[in-house]
Amino acid sequence: MRVEPFGLDSYLHVLKRGARGLDIVRDESDQWRFLRLLFFMNDQYFDNNWMIVTKNKNLFHRPNNWPERQPLVDILVYTLMPNHIHLLLREIKNGGVSLFMKKVGQSMTEHANRKYNEKGSLFQGAYKSKTVTTDEYISYVSIYIMVKNVFELYPKRGLKGAQNNFDDAWRWAANYPFSSFGDYAGTRDRSSIIAKGLLGEIFNTPDKFKSYSRDVILGGKWIHSEFE
Repeated sequence: MRVEPFGLDSYLHVLKRGARGLDIVRDESDQWRFLRLLFFMNDQYFDNNWMIVTKNKNLFHRPNNWPERQPLVDILVYTLMPNHIHLLLREIKNGGVSLFMKKVGQSMTEHANRKYNEKGSLFQGAYKSKTVTTDEYISYVSIYIMVKNVFELYPKRGLKGAQNNFDDAWRWAANYPFSSFGDYAGTRDRSSIIAKGLLGEIFNTPDKFKSYSRDVILGGKWIHSEFE
């Protein structure tokens, strides 16, 4: 595990991979459950029966009898891939990132073992993180998490196809539900999951988000992730 030192108000690029490179979600219901986890696990309060008491409710329905929601982290960016998770988080409570990631990992593992009659951890150890210290790098890593990774899923030859047909890939990616891409691209009005904060100031319009994304993907600004 590689987790760089960080403190309150730090921004972190967080990665969590499936064990042995295996998928961490296997069908669409697993994917939608992951989105719910980003909301329900990002809270100091936890109800062991949260899935039961929220069953057949709206995706992010929070029961009125629960205490006031107190998030552990700010989630600025997220993308769910078949075998790993990318997040850009801000530590807003001491130990918040570690507790949030632990809750997400445990819940996904318990769910997968129960659903697929398996044993053991779903993930390859704990999460990895890289502390992000400049506005420039926050901008870049957000594009890496959202645009590069979602473009890899583009049905017409993945990232390479997206580079050759950027506008079509953009339209497709802006409607990919399991990433915050749509929140910045302007196709999602509001989110129960993310708190844009500083990144919302940097990309204060969908056009700015798209223009910078194009520069990164097509304009020679590309570098590899620190986790590759």
